[in-house]
Amino acid sequence: MREANTFDFSLLILLAIIWGSSFFNIKLATYSYEPITLALVRVIFASIPLLILCKIKNIYIEAFTKNWKPYALIGLCNIAIPFVLIAIGTAKINSYLAAILMSTTPLSGSILAHIFTKDEKLSFLKSLGVLIGFSGIILLFFDKVIINSENYLYALITILGSTFYCIGGLLTLKLRNKKNENVTTSTTLWSVIFLLPFSLIFETPWNSNPTMSATLSLLYLGIVATGLAWLIRFRILTVNGLVFQTQVAYLIPIFGVLFGYFLMDEIITWRVLLSLVIILVGIHIFKKNNKGIKVNGN
Repeated sequence: MREANTFDFSLLILLAIIWGSSFFNIKLATYSYEPITLALVRVIFASIPLLILCKIKNIYIEAFTKNWKPYALIGLCNIAIPFVLIAIGTAKINSYLAAILMSTTPLSGSILAHIFTKDEKLSFLKSLGVLIGFSGIILLFFDKVIINSENYLYALITILGSTFYCIGGLLTLKLRNKKNENVTTSTTLWSVIFLLPFSLIFETPWNSNPTMSATLSLLYLGIVATGLAWLIRFRILTVNGLVFQTQVAYLIPIFGVLFGYFLMDEIITWRVLLSLVIILVGIHIFKKNNKGIKVNGN
């Protein structure tokens, strides 16, 4: 791994912008698409650049081999379920709130890793980071302008979506010796298989009449925010390493707030800004003292 230069930092910021912008695009897409169909179309378009990459690099895709079970399980827990839950939640809460809630995924992952793994135990400082981070979330629930009786359940659904990302991340550890491109492509293909029948049965997408803006947002989510973003992330990981790549966690909620405020006219209160600062401080303390689990997200 080499020391990051200007181009590397530019890619990191670009990745944060893409992932930060995904939340207001999810919000726009929910105006015309139901959550399962939204997730389905997103992963279909995400699979295209991944399949192309595997073809170019001559990487064998193991999705439908005799070892298909872990790929299917990860596709369900790390992609299909969280994509649907996040779409459901974001439809009723501010897009930047979804970005802030999702930024705590590494903190949730650390708790699950402490319980279910032998070598990812919480230290005092990591525990402190987790407590500080989640105190920021608790503060958000006291802001009745942002979270109230009408949408608090959807905020919890969004948090549940982030928890499934963590579960998927733990399951992915079992495939740590497999090629990253193979794992990502195989799990994405399985997510398509899981989502397709539910979309056709429960949402009858052929009866929908989507707007152009919602469709463009959905295409952006699939091709750019999922497919292209993964390729950028993989480049950063291979050139600069995991520690550098994880710094994107600080930038995503910031860009999410900026996009929500300037493009969606969403109200931002002082509690929101204070919560964001507290959460970022908690993530910083945790990451500074963490050498372990990689939890995929966004």
